[in-house]
Amino acid sequence: MDFSITSDQKLMQDSLSRTLADASPLDRVRAYAGDLTDSGTDIWAALRDFGLPGVLIPEEFGGLGLTLLDAALAAEAMGRAVAPVPFLGACALAPLALMRAGSADQQTAWLPRMASGEVQGAAAISEPIAGARDGAGVTAAAGKLSGKALFVEGGLTADLIVVADQARGLHLVRGDAKGLARSPMTSIDQTRRLAELVFDEVEAEPLASGTGALDALRDAGWTLLAADALGACDVMLEKAVAYAQERKQFGRVIGSFQAVKHMCAEMAAELEPCRALVWYAAYAFDAAPDEASLTAAHAKAHTSEVGRFVARTATEVHGGMGITDLLGLHFWFKRIGLNRQLLGGPERVRATAARLQGLAA
Repeated sequence: MDFSITSDQKLMQDSLSRTLADASPLDRVRAYAGDLTDSGTDIWAALRDFGLPGVLIPEEFGGLGLTLLDAALAAEAMGRAVAPVPFLGACALAPLALMRAGSADQQTAWLPRMASGEVQGAAAISEPIAGARDGAGVTAAAGKLSGKALFVEGGLTADLIVVADQARGLHLVRGDAKGLARSPMTSIDQTRRLAELVFDEVEAEPLASGTGALDALRDAGWTLLAADALGACDVMLEKAVAYAQERKQFGRVIGSFQAVKHMCAEMAAELEPCRALVWYAAYAFDAAPDEASLTAAHAKAHTSEVGRFVARTATEVHGGMGITDLLGLHFWFKRIGLNRQLLGGPERVRATAARLQGLAA
């Protein structure tokens, strides 16, 4: 039995990596991180030309009609390139919400425009999944939303926002809706813009309830965040090994010292099982839905813990150079850190996994 990805999937991932290398090299990422007014429209345009916004959207709506495993491979490429685009919400969660819970009219109105990249979506779903902070949370009454949503990736510029209320219902809100206020949130990761959204009696279109759509968005989000972290970890490991093979101390490259060899070997040994976890979680989302929630939780929690170890150890291999802006390691380091916390840190995700297995109330 073949447990590897297909040649077409490998070709897609490699092609996307080349596109990102051209459209978003490290210097472009550095420029984006240093300018809060930079919306990365040129990078988004390159991804629109590639067809990435439609990766999950069915062909009947102008998309590619691929699976979450394909989206996870794209997320790996995003993490490797520390690409400053709102991939999670725009290319995955917002389209999935419409696909799982949207009416025929809602799907017809929005999915073709999302697939072309004309409309950029976002998902404000953190509070019912990861718990509310600072009084955050959204309530729905009479077709209107009130409250606050935090940590919304791409929420500052999104044309359409999928909002989860405290009762786990999903709603569509236009980016220009009256009563919607958006403000930037500061995080350790400068390659992605997070938003705080405040709703003051904002008109919203409800999505179908009772479909399990929010759980599906949670599972997809956990899996894609783990995939993004996996890609970032791969780069940090590669850079650590390359540096160890060229940096000399006491007349020999530091990679020849047993302690440094062990550091690199341990990173590789810890990281490789994460790839199987992430790929299987993404596969299960479409092919084995009964396993999707638990495997997504395992992938998110374990990759978060391994990611922190790899980020720290790879930086240590570089010594003092590891913390300099010139080297740029901090972009991957912080990307991994934010992935760890978005939609719930590993402790909360493991608690969900325990409940799913009947091990906790």
